[in-house]
Amino acid sequence: MSSYRYSPLPDDNIRLLCLLPYASEAEPLQCKLLDYNLQDPSGRTPLYDALSYVWGDPNDTRPIYIVEDKLLGKDELPGKDELQVTTNLYAALSHLRNFFFQRIIWVDAICIDQGNSKERQQQILLMAKIYSQAICVLVWLGEETEDTDGALEDIRLAANKELTASSKKGINQQAVLALLERPWFQRIWVLQEVAAARHIVMICGPTEIDGYAFCLGVRSLKLSYTASPKLQTLPSVIHLITGAGLRSKHTTYLPKRFSLNIRCLADLIDMFHTRQATDTRDKVYALLGMSSDDPSPASLQPDYTKPWEELFEQLIKFVLGKDIFVETSSQRAIIKSKGCILGQVSSITRDDRHNVNITSRNSAWDLGGTTEWTLQASAIPIQEHDIICLLYGVSKPMIIRLCKDHFAVVVIAATPLNGSSSFGWPETSQPMTQFLRDFLLVWDWENPQGQLHDQGEYKTLIQTHSQALEYSKAESGGYLDKATRLWNDVTILDDLREYDKADERLLEARSGYVAAFEKEYLPKLVSQYGRTLLSFAAGEGHEDIIKLLLEIVDPDIKDGKSGRTPLLWAATNGHEAVVKLLLETGQVDVDSKDTGGSLGSDAAVVRCCERARGRRQAAASRRARSTFTRRIFLVGRRYRMLLRKGTRPSSSC
Repeated sequence: MSSYRYSPLPDDNIRLLCLLPYASEAEPLQCKLLDYNLQDPSGRTPLYDALSYVWGDPNDTRPIYIVEDKLLGKDELPGKDELQVTTNLYAALSHLRNFFFQRIIWVDAICIDQGNSKERQQQILLMAKIYSQAICVLVWLGEETEDTDGALEDIRLAANKELTASSKKGINQQAVLALLERPWFQRIWVLQEVAAARHIVMICGPTEIDGYAFCLGVRSLKLSYTASPKLQTLPSVIHLITGAGLRSKHTTYLPKRFSLNIRCLADLIDMFHTRQATDTRDKVYALLGMSSDDPSPASLQPDYTKPWEELFEQLIKFVLGKDIFVETSSQRAIIKSKGCILGQVSSITRDDRHNVNITSRNSAWDLGGTTEWTLQASAIPIQEHDIICLLYGVSKPMIIRLCKDHFAVVVIAATPLNGSSSFGWPETSQPMTQFLRDFLLVWDWENPQGQLHDQGEYKTLIQTHSQALEYSKAESGGYLDKATRLWNDVTILDDLREYDKADERLLEARSGYVAAFEKEYLPKLVSQYGRTLLSFAAGEGHEDIIKLLLEIVDPDIKDGKSGRTPLLWAATNGHEAVVKLLLETGQVDVDSKDTGGSLGSDAAVVRCCERARGRRQAAASRRARSTFTRRIFLVGRRYRMLLRKGTRPSSSC
């Protein structure tokens, strides 16, 4: 038997699958394919259902038979061509076909010529419209298995508000959880399919339940979504299924570029990019039908000839601006930009959305206080101590998380649903001087949810890249790169007043500077609030790095955190060798005060300084004091002599 060959589709046309009646369960699946114009000018409601399902293993297939739809001559039998479909789809169609009636269904794997990339691209743009015009969206969750036996029926029972507490005790929650962890709930394409639906029916094996009742039942069970990583995607799907009953049951003429206009593409990406797709490019293409943005100017329309890395870069520049520095590899992007800190997450409560309290932590302008944002639940859960920043030239703030020597992107474009933006962050048209910090960001789509803090060092993350963000290729450049990244982290941590963490980064940076310093230059060595690198090294007694730094750094520079000089740090901590190095420069003020009023000449410090100067320096100090005492004695003697002569002493005495 020959394989089925598709005929070309006219513009705005789709194919519909006509499932033919059958006489016995053993009879193979037979169907027809019909052309249908979505731009039907009559405005009549199309009479088809649309199937939402998981394809399953592409290597595990079974045949269905496409019957030719043409007039037959006398005694002529209809021709049949074979088409292979996955076992999961075969099971779904077997449950949906009827003994007596034809059933009209749209099924992507059959109604789109999957071997024709141009047709796939065109049909993907129509999918939101296809699902929105269907009478019903049929969600196939798969066959019942031993671990999910009766789960859908239990959910239906849980939705019944009149059910007694004792009856609910008989519900098998483990079976329900096993059902909710099935692949359909993690698949990215299902979002558009249920978001467009006007009516939804959930199906597992022989059991069917209305979509709204399904949502009521799941919510009434009060399941812990944190119990399993797979359940963290559930709230967004439940929200979309619930909304089906509120959508219009009457279709109207729809524009050629049809979208559900749920949210902007950046928001949708933040919410759903960790969902599963056989083709990584579908993590973008599957969201276009729900996006309020026009993807055309950014070249984001479906194009399966475009490499994923190129699409990923175009997506980021669409969200952040075309001038942003981006380098992509696999499902990981490196973003480099100037920016500023706005605040830090101080607390968070979660339900279908995230209510986030943010404490202002801005160093360039005094904003102060806290504000509360309501955000859509993000694919990467927001945590306490996450950082709110604004990159130069970008209109929306970003939420990031500190890793070992870089920052991970948690939310690339945060949009408060409550309209709260009380921080009053700067307009992106303001001078670059407002955006003081260098941000090295990694947006990792491969990393499991909620484990960004476990990311390795930046060098490891980008080892497959063709270059390391234009950094030095010198032999010692690797050490300096890491130290420079750590120093950038220090300045940002100082803005956040995370001084202990900043000092930890300074300690890590030390080895990098020692290894690379003779061949490379250092970045600006003072942060706004924390210790300078020189003060840190002086306080810790690191003579080696002090010797290197004194060649290019002011030895009397004060840090912003306490106003202390390196000399005061070293002397207070008893590091005589470092004190000696600083004194030998002849450029330090031993009488300098810190913000607490402590003097470099306090007794303990003086003792340390004198020990460091050695006996010769101490003797010189004593001679100076003796000379001063003798001068006072001589002035006094002259004063007394003038008084005896009756002469009034002048003020110059």
